[in-house]
Amino acid sequence: DQLRERWVKDPMMSLSSAHLSNDGDRVVLTSRGRVFVAPVKGGRFVRASTKDSVRFRDAIFSADGKSLLALSDESGEFEWVRLPANGVGNDEALTKGGNILRFRGYPSGDGKWLAWSDNNNDLWVMNLATKEMRKVSENREGTGAVAWSPDSRWLAFEMSAANSFQQIKIFSVESGKNIALTSDRTNSSSPTWDAKGEFIYFLSDRNLRTLVGAPWGNRRPEPYFDKEIEIYQVALRTGLRSPFLPDDELKKPAAKADSSKLVQIDAAGLPERIRRIPVPSGNYGWISANADALFYTSRGSGADAKTDLMALKIGNDKPDPVVVVDGIRGVELSANGKKLLVRKDNALHVIDAKPAKVGNLADSRVDLSGWSFSIDVRDDFRQLFVDAWRMERDWFYDPNLHGVDYKGTLKKYGALVPRITTRAELSDLIGWAVGELSALHTSVGGGDQRRGEDNVAVASLGARLFRDTAKGGYRIDYIYRADPDYPTERSPLADPDLNVKVGDVITAVNGTRTLDVTDIGELLRHQVGKQVLLKLGDGATARDVIVTPIGNEANLRYTDWEYTRRVAAEEKSDGKIGYVHLRAMGNGDIDQFYRQFTPVFNKQGLILDMRQNRGGNIDSWVLEMLSRKAWMYWKSRVGEPYWNMQGAFRGHMVMLVDQETASDGEAVADGFRRLGLGVVIGARTWGGEIWLSGTNVLSDGGVARAPMNGVYGPEGKWLIEQEGVIPDIVVENLPHATFNGQDAQLDAAIEYLQKKIKEDPRPVPAPPPYPKKAKP
Repeated sequence: DQLRERWVKDPMMSLSSAHLSNDGDRVVLTSRGRVFVAPVKGGRFVRASTKDSVRFRDAIFSADGKSLLALSDESGEFEWVRLPANGVGNDEALTKGGNILRFRGYPSGDGKWLAWSDNNNDLWVMNLATKEMRKVSENREGTGAVAWSPDSRWLAFEMSAANSFQQIKIFSVESGKNIALTSDRTNSSSPTWDAKGEFIYFLSDRNLRTLVGAPWGNRRPEPYFDKEIEIYQVALRTGLRSPFLPDDELKKPAAKADSSKLVQIDAAGLPERIRRIPVPSGNYGWISANADALFYTSRGSGADAKTDLMALKIGNDKPDPVVVVDGIRGVELSANGKKLLVRKDNALHVIDAKPAKVGNLADSRVDLSGWSFSIDVRDDFRQLFVDAWRMERDWFYDPNLHGVDYKGTLKKYGALVPRITTRAELSDLIGWAVGELSALHTSVGGGDQRRGEDNVAVASLGARLFRDTAKGGYRIDYIYRADPDYPTERSPLADPDLNVKVGDVITAVNGTRTLDVTDIGELLRHQVGKQVLLKLGDGATARDVIVTPIGNEANLRYTDWEYTRRVAAEEKSDGKIGYVHLRAMGNGDIDQFYRQFTPVFNKQGLILDMRQNRGGNIDSWVLEMLSRKAWMYWKSRVGEPYWNMQGAFRGHMVMLVDQETASDGEAVADGFRRLGLGVVIGARTWGGEIWLSGTNVLSDGGVARAPMNGVYGPEGKWLIEQEGVIPDIVVENLPHATFNGQDAQLDAAIEYLQKKIKEDPRPVPAPPPYPKKAKP
């Protein structure tokens, strides 16, 4: 029954783009690969696309508002098409012969041109009347924001320079030439024209003032730059006066904006005409302008900071920035500069583009309450399969797909699509096609999978329990351990106020005997984070305790394994060897690295345990810290010497890996060895080193991840992929021994380091005699 017509009842959950009409009276929505037009105030809600076998992307309004421009894959490739904005009539193909994924388009104000970029990082413009395409830029590092001048003769765009900094250039559609607006000495982004075409405003990270003043401290802090970005303005012609300059006797009256007036650019001396706008620096991410104000987004500091829509009145009366709407998810200024489309939470709002705080935002909400649409599942499956394999082609790091025949593979597995009956089977089929590439990091999943309605969590007491009928309940055989320095991580039963011990028997939970149910888990359903009454023992010795169970026992078991490895390393080495384990290589894991490494940086030996590491992208941070060398020593009147570079590890190091060490966990292991930091011990790793980002998302939210960046060494050899990191010392943890609590790999690391410490002890050098400088 999963092939029946299905209805998408909350399209905002699948919204991929939303754009205003030029006058701000309508919003074009792209959701689930379908295109819709919603009135802002009142009118007919339009479904502009009706083909379930076609995916549309990034629909936008044409300049006159009568039609929509969108990317359609009806031809088998994503091509630009024109759709009637009222949903009546046929599509018109605008491009053909595409062979690479294209991205959002930017129509010019006069309706003559359309600009877009593609996955080859080329920037294009097309004459919509003649359908002639011209390549603006071949920038292999990528292009960013694009903005047309008021007269539609110039295109400002950002691109990556060779040093990876973003640089702004201006393209002339008449001459076909590019003019550099900013240099590659700073990051500059988000170009936007003023209403008269006399100035370009942009953002640039030129406020470099570190919040960390020195590398001294327990965790060796490094420079951190916050609120780096400032707003800048550049005069496009010599002699133009900035509207933010104070009045003087030579000031002339400002001319009114005239969109029919041709924009003139004096290319000579452009960099010398850049001026900073009087706004404090901040974490800005987008900027646009109308005749009255600058609008920009500002994000607070910290990982959980919100983004606000700000406005600054254009003028020389020292205006203050105003928060227009706080906590937004996205924003766009209409082409006529009079309206703003704001996404806040999961709602869209259209507000007046004025430099003033919005009073009641709910009054401006676009009514989408009745928005729902149906999907022909069989047609949808066909589109999803083709799209997944096509995006694999367009994102895969090797343009030749490891020699795999793209069309042949599409035909081979595409023939099976009509046999599919569920979304899960579709994922299997996509996985078979992607598997032809013989590459890892190609996981397939997500999408409109059927899921059960009931999802009741079973709470955990944080212990291994054994049903002991002779003792009348569940015997506590083991309470999971955790670092006592971090009490929030301990098992619920390890709370010292409870005085629960191994061997105690749980005879009842919330008054129900534990032996009256098949499993004690039945009594712990829906109890995560709640107070639970346990009865321990029976008869005269029975006692009650209140426990608050947790939901993630797997994490607690992992913490126990991690902590007991550390304790074993310390005890078996008499405290000479430190231990650091990283579960993955994400931002939370660098926190764990500093938490574990800095207390033991002065040990004689160090075990870096990357077993079971799931990967991420922080290898450079870890390797940089481990690569520090002690090259000098500080000595004051009292106390022990300490060294520079701060936090440098002076002893011997090893790294542990196993068959579950994956991705960036493998990269850090290979880098550890290549940089001569120590030896690698354990078992051969997973073997996946073509990196990815997961940007190739299907219309239903599923993904067939495409490995996007291969890794090779200076010797000209692809690294790790399909081979893994082969340890210098191979040691296997055999299943039966591991089950019994043995860890041969950890023992091998300890033994190796003990030997190295004995052979090459590295005591801190004694300070030399103090100099005698008294005159004779």
